Order: sequence, then C-alpha cells, then structure tokens
Amino acid sequence: MSCSWCKISPVIPIFVFYLLVSSSVSPAYSLETGNQHATSTNQTLRPEEELHKLKMIRAHLNKLNKPASPDGDIIDCVESHLQPAFDHPKLKGKRPLDPPARPSGHNPTGMVTEDFQLWSMSGESCPEGTVPIRRTTQEDMLRASSFRRFGRKLRRHVRRDTNSNGHEHAVGYVTGDQYYGAKASINVWAPKVDNQYEFSLSQMWVISGSFGDDLNTIEAGWQVSPELYGDNYPRFFTYWTSDAYQATGCYNLLCSGFVQTNNRIAIGAAISPTSSYSGGQFDISLLVWKDPKHGNWWLEFGSGVLVGYWPSFLFTHLRDHASMVQFGGEIVNSRTNGHTSTQMGSGHFAGEGFGKASYFRNLQVVDWDNNLIPLSNLRVLADHPNCYDIQGGINRVWGNYFYYGGPGRNVRCP
Repeated sequence: MSCSWCKISPVIPIFVFYLLVSSSVSPAYSLETGNQHATSTNQTLRPEEELHKLKMIRAHLNKLNKPASPDGDIIDCVESHLQPAFDHPKLKGKRPLDPPARPSGHNPTGMVTEDFQLWSMSGESCPEGTVPIRRTTQEDMLRASSFRRFGRKLRRHVRRDTNSNGHEHAVGYVTGDQYYGAKASINVWAPKVDNQYEFSLSQMWVISGSFGDDLNTIEAGWQVSPELYGDNYPRFFTYWTSDAYQATGCYNLLCSGFVQTNNRIAIGAAISPTSSYSGGQFDISLLVWKDPKHGNWWLEFGSGVLVGYWPSFLFTHLRDHASMVQFGGEIVNSRTNGHTSTQMGSGHFAGEGFGKASYFRNLQVVDWDNNLIPLSNLRVLADHPNCYDIQGGINRVWGNYFYYGGPGRNVRCP
C-alpha cells in the first residue's frame, strides 16, 4: 500500500529549514528544549507566543521529515523526474523510460514474493510516480574519509593479478567474449567489518575497457559499509564508473547516474532477513542487461521487478558491450601490520558448503542476441586464499555456482 507519511513535496533538510525560521524565533528559547536563556536588554519575552511558534515549527518539521525505518533510515518519496539522475544535462526535462524487452530464456513473474527491506516491513511503499530514496544526512558525509570521495569507492584494479588499496577478492569470472548482461542469485549475510574504513560486499561486476584509466563497470549486490551507512546492516546497492573509479560514478543515487523506476525498492536500504549459520538461507536474484533498442543497462531484482537503468551515455566502452563479467566477494583490508578480521560473505571458508559458506548460484550471461545463457568458461580465483577462498562447481539444480568467503585474520592469515 502507499505510505501514509509520504506527502510529496520538496525535501528541505532540517538544518536549512532552521536557518529559514531562526530569524523569526526569539533566541530566548531553544528549539530542542524550549528552555529560557539570557536575552539582550532591548528584547521583550513573550513565552506564550514563542511556545506556540515552537509547536508550529515542530509540526511542520514532522511533515517535512519522514519517520525513520527500523534500521534508522529516513526514506523520502521523490517524484521520479526529480531524482538525482535528472540533474544530468542530458536528462534535464525528461522522464524515466518505459521497460525494455527482457532477455530470451528469462521468465519473470513480476512479483516480489516477500518484503526484503526493513523500511518496507510494515507494507509501506511510495506512491506511483515517485521513487523511495534513502535520505543522506550530515552525519553520513562527516563519516567519509574525504568530502570529495563521499559515495565513491577507492580505486581498485580489476585484473586478477594485481591488488590496490587493500582491496581483496574471491571471485568467479568469464572473459574472452562479448557480454550484454549477467544474472545470479546471491545469499545474503551480515559479515563483521573490523572498522569504519573497511567494507565487505558481494556483487556482480559488468566490465569493459582496457583496465587502465578508461575502465567502465556496472555493479550491483549487497554490502556492509559502516563508513557509508553508519551501521553494520547488509544493504542493497548499485555502483558505476567510466574512468576506473577516479572522477565518475557513485554508489546508489548519490550522483546523477542511475535512473530508478521502482517505487517499492530503496537502493541503499537494509536487507532483511539474512542467512544464518547452519540455519535458514536467504538469497536475492539480480539481472543486469543491455536494452538492444536504446542501449541502456537495466537492473532487475527478484522475479521480474525492474529497479531502473544506467543510461548508455554514462559510459564509453559499455556503450557497446562488456568484455568481462565477475561475481563474488570483496573486502578492504586497512591494516598495515597483519590482516584485518573483516569477514567476507558468511565469514566461513568455501569448503564448509551449504548453510555455512556464502554462495552464488545459477550464474548466466546475456549474449549478443539478448539470450540468457549458461556460462561455459567460468574461472575462480582468490587473491588471498588463506584469508578468503572460493570453490566452483556445476549441477542440474544450481547450474554454475561457487562457494566463497572467509574470516580474514586467522592462524593461516595472521
């Protein structure tokens, strides 16, 4: 159902609104407490008027600022054509595109079988014509290592024979062909992250370029990132870059890039439930594919639920096709002495298998003719197998799959 608190109006951050009203509010009373303070000799106190004004301000703020979800997020319902993507000069004055033809061999139901995000657990959603956007706060920005890098990844090398900035991986990948999309199901965990400046994620990468400064990627999956979100919840995320993570791209909707079309899924919001060790397993299915007609890259969640798309003009090489697809886990190790204890996936090695290790299953790619096909040349590789490892396989039920992950620091990874 539509959410009862979603009055569609421009969102005014609380600190901006405070500046707008503070000049008309006597300094004799605190906006937070209503306590009386010392005033200048030429100021006349009118407690009843001030208290009335304070009540009016608080009532108005309650209309502007939506209630927080169970994970502490505030979700704003923003008119679709006013979302950050439409700040881009090439999209100004335009509207989101209609859905494209899906890849052949993909038979979606168009239904989300259950709510998978904490903010929508009570059945709330945004009205038609709007999209749910996780509100970015001042605290979010202050946690970032630098204002200019807020919402961006540090640069990482995608080649499997090099490492950069402490990024470590356990991935399955295909290369050597032309790829127009990829699909996988990933089980979701809540791995421990050692400190604010590290993260743990599991995702798909759709990649093109020379693996130098012109690297193009499209990314989607789940991540735990205390620096970006201020907590340790696993969160649904997207990412893109067209210059190897240097000046372009961002997470989620933190820059003009990804165009969201869905009014039920909040990118960057916490996922629930999660998998448990020796217990229930919860996975999410993701499909990224290139629209053969317009060339945009679309993202689908679950059984046919479209989330939105990356416009083709954001990219150079990905305007044509991808040359590599990766699936797997990534962490950041910020320690200079010894190894971090940040976990990847479930925090357990691949050899523990189902119910204990993390997995990707039903790995597929989209070919030049918009057909969804099984992988024929999946390779698996772990940068630091004593810390995080990976084991691949294939069977009739799961198709191409692999288990991956690990605890980080241990007796074999000191």
